[in-house]
Amino acid sequence: MATGLWTKEQIKLAFHLYCQLPYGRIHGRNPEIVALAKVIGRTPDAVAMKMLNIASLDPAITSTGRVALGNASALDRDVWDEFHSDWERLAVECHLLRQQLNKNSIDDLEADNDALLPDDFTGETRQVLTAQRIKQHFFRRAVLSGYRGRCCMSGVSEARLLIASHIVPWSSDKANRLNPSNGLCLSAIHDRAFDKGLISLTDDWRVVLSDQLRERDESFLKAVFTPLEGRQIEMPERFRPDHAFLARHREEIFLGRCST
Repeated sequence: MATGLWTKEQIKLAFHLYCQLPYGRIHGRNPEIVALAKVIGRTPDAVAMKMLNIASLDPAITSTGRVALGNASALDRDVWDEFHSDWERLAVECHLLRQQLNKNSIDDLEADNDALLPDDFTGETRQVLTAQRIKQHFFRRAVLSGYRGRCCMSGVSEARLLIASHIVPWSSDKANRLNPSNGLCLSAIHDRAFDKGLISLTDDWRVVLSDQLRERDESFLKAVFTPLEGRQIEMPERFRPDHAFLARHREEIFLGRCST
């Protein structure tokens, strides 16, 4: 079992997992933490402590009065900054690093890719699709874990109905495609309404309805959306929706006007 200073690669893997676990599940008994500890040669408690050190850098955690462990190192801060400057690269890098550290990593990675991609995809196409799957998986887990697996507008917790919805669309901002602060956990119908500009959020995270939706005389739509107007969403425990992304959604996608 490794002792001494953490390497940058080990911290990256700890941060990568930190993003994908609910805060309350960061402890040495968590099977995912146990698995990571085995891969990097640390104890589960040491990995959990490192993740809580990382949490001390997270404004969404510290703003609630939780101080985590408060022992973040300069290297922890470097990794924090590096992730926030390039989520997309780091998500793929950490996934591949984790695979490489696993026993028989090359065979495992190839088997994993083969199981997830059609037989007629080869070479560069296969690599692109594999990278895309890795990115989507990270973003979904990071967003859903932040919202504790519940739609932030309706409270729906059935995972098969939940979507990690982008505030600024995937195609519109490459740099923030995987930024969890550009995400909302929404049920399928709320995701669709948000994506099509029928609803949006103010800067204080309150739901606003477009005139087009408000004027629809359909009992189902009224029952689902009317009670939401003016209500603040259930806030995530990490990665709060960024005001800049919300402003872009209102300006570029929302089919109406709202005060911020």
